[in-house]
Amino acid sequence: MFSAVSVRMWPKVLRLRLDADKKRLLENFFSLSVLQGANYILPLITLPYLVRVLGPEKFGLIAFAQAFIQYFNILTDYGFNLSATREISIHRDNIEKVSEIFSSVMIIKGALLILSFLIMTAIVFSFERFRRDWLVYYLTFGMVIGQTLFPVWFFQGMERMKYITFLNITAKLIFTVSIFLFVHRVSDYLYVPSINSLGYIVAGIGAILVITTRFDACFKMCKLSSIKYHLKQGWYTFVSMVGISMYNKNAIVVLGLFADHSIVGYFSIAKKIIDMVNSLASTISQAIYPYSMRNISSVVKGFLKKIGITIASISLLTGVMLFFGSDLIAKIFVGDSSYVTSQSIRLLSIVPLIIGINVPAVHKLLGEKRDRLFTMLVVSGGAFDLLLNFLLVPWFSYVGSCVSIIISVTYLTVALYYYAFNVGSWMRFIKKDIW
Repeated sequence: MFSAVSVRMWPKVLRLRLDADKKRLLENFFSLSVLQGANYILPLITLPYLVRVLGPEKFGLIAFAQAFIQYFNILTDYGFNLSATREISIHRDNIEKVSEIFSSVMIIKGALLILSFLIMTAIVFSFERFRRDWLVYYLTFGMVIGQTLFPVWFFQGMERMKYITFLNITAKLIFTVSIFLFVHRVSDYLYVPSINSLGYIVAGIGAILVITTRFDACFKMCKLSSIKYHLKQGWYTFVSMVGISMYNKNAIVVLGLFADHSIVGYFSIAKKIIDMVNSLASTISQAIYPYSMRNISSVVKGFLKKIGITIASISLLTGVMLFFGSDLIAKIFVGDSSYVTSQSIRLLSIVPLIIGINVPAVHKLLGEKRDRLFTMLVVSGGAFDLLLNFLLVPWFSYVGSCVSIIISVTYLTVALYYYAFNVGSWMRFIKKDIW
């Protein structure tokens, strides 16, 4: 009798569990959507103002400095946004283990922060192009300090994205309000990286306080074996993040080496707008990532297929809107001198669709712990993108940057699906859900 009741109860328990998972996924998606919206909408409020007040040259300098500094964010993150998220999500009910993971990762990130500062100093004072604006790079480096302090991977692993949203929006609000209060003329350009860095650091300190008070996680000295373990776990995802960073930053950095800051400024505006659209896929991917890592099964694979079709449909629609609305969008943000921006938006309007459909393949590879393969694909694509930029940008300027991005992200998408589903399964994957 007891066993029969238990058997009948299991479907109800399972449905409750699934409902709880769906509720958590929706909550995380909503939180990350609000965050991504704030991450792009608030800066877009200040964007036209900064372009007009600072002029394209100083604005381009700041954009170049931010792109350059992002490489050090990748170094200090060390892929923990994937590897540590996975570890936290698996052990989140064991506070002792969570504290050990938190402490080990933060120790590694602290060491990488010091290394980043030393590398940046060596680069800045070794090249005249960097040396003449050295203060801009040091002020911008505060973003790396803030990112190091802010353990996004912890909140993602615990599936409490609302804290990420609250803290990051607070930082962005500080930046937005302060820009209008303190930046009024070209000579105020140094306030921009200073204010931006301050916002990141405030958010990072707030995140540490939340973790220690709301989650009862505490910092403790860790065994060397624990630190080595997390270094090993994060290695492949770190290398893959280097590859992804190449996709995101190569264009602006290489363009900055061959073109003047004005062209970099106009192009960076278009890139920022495209990145805002790309954030849709990123938001969905981050929201479902912990769930996917815990439940890589045939059910979840079907779920990922539906997610992929949804992202593709929305990305296609927004891409069409960007293509036909590029002139208007550029004029709003840049004014009359909007040709470079509008043409860049038009050329890059296909990119959100190409990137958006990556999500199912990425989650399948990582969920099956094929990290090494994923890393090889991303790094090879990033290296290919870097090569294309150096080949095309000297001859075609920002158009070469756009073409490099399109070719490299197409290569990566094809490669991911080829290895995640193989060719025959990939065709069945498409036909089953569309037809």
